[in-house]
Amino acid sequence: MTAQETKIVTCPTCGGDSVYGAQNQFRPFCCERCKNIDFGAWASESFRMPTEAPPDDSVYGDARLQ
Repeated sequence: MTAQETKIVTCPTCGGDSVYGAQNQFRPFCCERCKNIDFGAWASESFRMPTEAPPDDSVYGDARLQ
């Protein structure tokens, strides 16, 4: 890739510009700090998928019990 073909993406952590190429070892992040912040959020389970918990009085787990 030449300098004109360098792909610039938005850093998922800070929103700044990030070079998306082999010369950026932290891609898609702009720097090691942003990469570590994101990794820490995953490790502490800050990123979660919303779910609806079953009612307290219903049986859940084994489908045969329902």
